[in-house]
Amino acid sequence: MKKLSIIIAAFAMICLASCGPKRSQAYYDQPSQVMSATAEGTYIIRVQVRAKDAVVAFTEAQRKVVKEVIFDGVKSANSGISDLKPLCFDMNAREKYEDYWNAFFSDEGPWKEFTSYKDRRATSTRYQRDGRLMVETGTVTVDRAGIKKKLQDDGIIPAEGRY
Repeated sequence: MKKLSIIIAAFAMICLASCGPKRSQAYYDQPSQVMSATAEGTYIIRVQVRAKDAVVAFTEAQRKVVKEVIFDGVKSANSGISDLKPLCFDMNAREKYEDYWNAFFSDEGPWKEFTSYKDRRATSTRYQRDGRLMVETGTVTVDRAGIKKKLQDDGIIPAEGRY
């Protein structure tokens, strides 16, 4: 009987020890960050996206960066670079110019002219599986000055000195 109670006590301790805190498999999105800037108005931004495969992830990363530069702004990763303010300050611009944005961000839209992976290094892109989706963290080069000029030419944002 004594052996049985020792076995039950050991089994109970093992069960209680394995009931620790559950580890979450969730992968939280990190906000985009400006890594570096050039004098001509191009920025290297670190971005994170979720997609089914690498090709879709690259495209979505570029599209996400352009949207953030236009509408949301991007925080800086270090103190040597200032945060990027959004190009479009109009809060209702997404609804007001909905047809323009749908055409602009379409698969073959003009947003592709302003992004590239030219400054990407071999170790700058990381992949991680999150269930059925792949989480890609990579660096994208975006021409903020070119986007600003395009939006000014199209009449979406006012020209310089009009704010």
